[in-house]
Amino acid sequence: MFRHDLPRWQQLVAPVWVHDLMRGRSVVAAPPVRWLLLEVGCEGLDAFLAGHIPGAGYLDTSLLEQEPFWNKVPDADLLQLLLDMCVRHDTTVVLYGRHTTAAARAAHLMLYAGVRDVRLMDGGFAAWQRAGLPVAAGAAHVYPAAGTFGADFPGCPQFLFGTGQARALLSEPQGALVSIRTWDEFTGKTSGYCYIDAKGDIPGARWGHAGDADDMNSMSDFQRPDGTMRPAREISQLWKEEGIDADQQVAFYCGTGWRASLAFYYAWLMGWERISVYDGGWFEWSSNPQNPVTPRAT
Repeated sequence: MFRHDLPRWQQLVAPVWVHDLMRGRSVVAAPPVRWLLLEVGCEGLDAFLAGHIPGAGYLDTSLLEQEPFWNKVPDADLLQLLLDMCVRHDTTVVLYGRHTTAAARAAHLMLYAGVRDVRLMDGGFAAWQRAGLPVAAGAAHVYPAAGTFGADFPGCPQFLFGTGQARALLSEPQGALVSIRTWDEFTGKTSGYCYIDAKGDIPGARWGHAGDADDMNSMSDFQRPDGTMRPAREISQLWKEEGIDADQQVAFYCGTGWRASLAFYYAWLMGWERISVYDGGWFEWSSNPQNPVTPRAT
């Protein structure tokens, strides 16, 4: 049930584990008393209302991000959102999504905030359905608000990089700015997004792989066909071939943060410690004509 090839194996949970936990059965790596279940989506409330894991709350990524580049909302807003959803630093949060990248976006920002026990359901909602587990229609479960976070906020600011930090990382001998984008995006054949005009990538960045060229949510290079995480050794090998390893200071980025967040979360599961997400990614970098790109954006 658990992936014991991962140092943080208890943070990647299977649907049957979640189901047993919900039913009050004894489970390995059971969370303490305070735990909650959230589906994460982007404008996905209608799909959630039509069918979701019974007892789940719903978190829309629009509450985590803001325009123009879909970066993290200000810390004060993120803190208030977490409190409104009953999330403290000592709350166990189990996340899943229709797109695992959406759930990973929330997982990364909760880890940045300092939530100590953030778990991701491997394979997402599709894996729950394949397992034949119950689905409920109707409104989301609403958890009572928390009064305080109970710890310094954010607890792990090193997990998030801005453009200045990303630029500085390029000149660090033991640093790696890692593009979690398709090969066509990385080489400038496409921007990958209907709302990003610029094509190309950041000079000096290393290609960290992603997924299918026609799906900006795809992470098929890191996942089995059923959407569950590939073995850690296979992911490590992908990165090693691109000059990326756990001894470096690594900042992952993509277009706006979702795919980078899943790469971050997988690296975190694998025990990588010096990791972060460059939040602005290609969208913010390419918006400034003073930033170099390769090949030249059109």
